[in-house]
Amino acid sequence: MNQNQRWVSVWGNAVSVAENRPERYARNITIRYPIHIPFSGTGVRLTFDNYCGTEPVNFTRTTVFYGGKFYPVTFEGNRHVTILAGENVVSDPLEIPLRAGEIIQVSFYFANFTLMRSVVYAQGPLSEGLYANGDRTEDPSIDLETSRKTHLFYFLSNVSVLTDKENRCLVCYGDSITAQDWPDCLALRCFKEGYAKTAVIRRATSGSRILRQYSCLTYESYGLSGEYRFAHEVPTDGADTVIIQQGINDIIHPVGEEKNVFRPMSDLPTVEELIDGLKDYISQAREMGYKVYVGTLLPMGGWRTDAPFRQEMRHAYNEFIRTTDLIDGCIDFDAVLRDPENPNHFRPEYDSGDHLHPSRAGYERMAAEIPAELLK
Repeated sequence: MNQNQRWVSVWGNAVSVAENRPERYARNITIRYPIHIPFSGTGVRLTFDNYCGTEPVNFTRTTVFYGGKFYPVTFEGNRHVTILAGENVVSDPLEIPLRAGEIIQVSFYFANFTLMRSVVYAQGPLSEGLYANGDRTEDPSIDLETSRKTHLFYFLSNVSVLTDKENRCLVCYGDSITAQDWPDCLALRCFKEGYAKTAVIRRATSGSRILRQYSCLTYESYGLSGEYRFAHEVPTDGADTVIIQQGINDIIHPVGEEKNVFRPMSDLPTVEELIDGLKDYISQAREMGYKVYVGTLLPMGGWRTDAPFRQEMRHAYNEFIRTTDLIDGCIDFDAVLRDPENPNHFRPEYDSGDHLHPSRAGYERMAAEIPAELLK
């Protein structure tokens, strides 16, 4: 490897738990994901992760398509690879002359029955894949008639490029709000505004909490708690900064066993416990050598479990984020998305309609709020 180069991630997702359904096994299926390349490089390598799996998965064939050519992906020289439950693998490096602004296609094929459990949902203008029946790993044109689009990202957790040392990435860590559009909007902002040395990596799982996770089959797909997520997801090739935006689910999920047997009020943390969970994230990130920025929790007025005591918790947690000297900076998403006339609620144009998740305009506003110094 050239001494002036290093591996830097250009794409990434968390790994979470698939919803448990009878059709959770797949066979004779190809999955394909387009990966946008923010800066040029001379090689690429892929990470596949079975962190949430309960049995081995067998990859029959994997390819990368770029510049009109398919490149076979190998693992210690083999086309086939088995990933044990809870484990991950990194592919052998592929020598490919990559150009900034272009796209590679990552395809992988499962010939035999495979437990599709390690997966995460991601949404945004750069986050869509497809799947198709049969081995299509060397088919350059899988058409709409023989495939189906998906926002579920199975097993593929990281794509890194061998690139100039000056290039780097930042990690966006959180729950469903980060699993949706704003990291993609931030990546597009980098491209439009000329921040050509920075990639944006998403590590987010819908429904996840800092302090709790569900053990029941009904809700296990809401993901792992921070105890199991942060140290696994945040270390990333070429990263030097993490933006944390999490905590709202810890506040809104518990409703009492009389309403939902799986959501007892005993799951509700105190504000101090929630802050301690965030402090643990900060401590881990410091040990990784990262700068740490934390986003305030968004308005939730009108959400189905909204209540005064939950708003009080949100405000107290946000006040800690705004005033603590433990972090490099607060990104005050709440301040820019809330309605000045009704501050527990979104501005109408920033509300998706469920009063918890922003609209596309809201996500774009979140991306615009990221300080330029983080993108240089």
